[in-house]
Amino acid sequence: MQAGMIGAVASEWLFLAAICSLAALALLLLRAWRHRRARARNVVLLDGSNIMYWRGGAPDIATVRAVIAQLAAQGLTPGIVFDANAGYKLEGRYLGHAALARRLDLPSQRVIVVNRGEVADALLLRAARDYRARVVSNDRFRDWAEEFPEVARPGFLIAGRFRGDALELDIA
Repeated sequence: MQAGMIGAVASEWLFLAAICSLAALALLLLRAWRHRRARARNVVLLDGSNIMYWRGGAPDIATVRAVIAQLAAQGLTPGIVFDANAGYKLEGRYLGHAALARRLDLPSQRVIVVNRGEVADALLLRAARDYRARVVSNDRFRDWAEEFPEVARPGFLIAGRFRGDALELDIA
């Protein structure tokens, strides 16, 4: 009879340990999910081929760097999408994502140069949807409003400009 009681007590402890393990796993998953959502809220995607013209009308990588610096100072994590011809506009030759990332002092996984013939706007807006990110651009993306209705949502698009040397971003 004593062996039966020991088995019952051990079984109760095993059941209790299983419940505690499941609760701990649930808490860890919830924490990871919240962390991922918090990170996603901080992502902002830049239309690099639009931004590089903001200062003086000529393409300039320093303009993109200034936007990145201001966004990072505000606790945002910038990612950038460029048209395939961005390197030609900036330096007269093709520049891939790794080369542009070096010039911007960013990890290469945060810079995308679309393939020749690919539409950068579609990739930019799809990525913004996937990451629940806002987009920095002076383009209103009217041609994409049907497929990406979020372009009309207040706060989704962040416009910007330079007044003299001062960068202004319309972050709500």
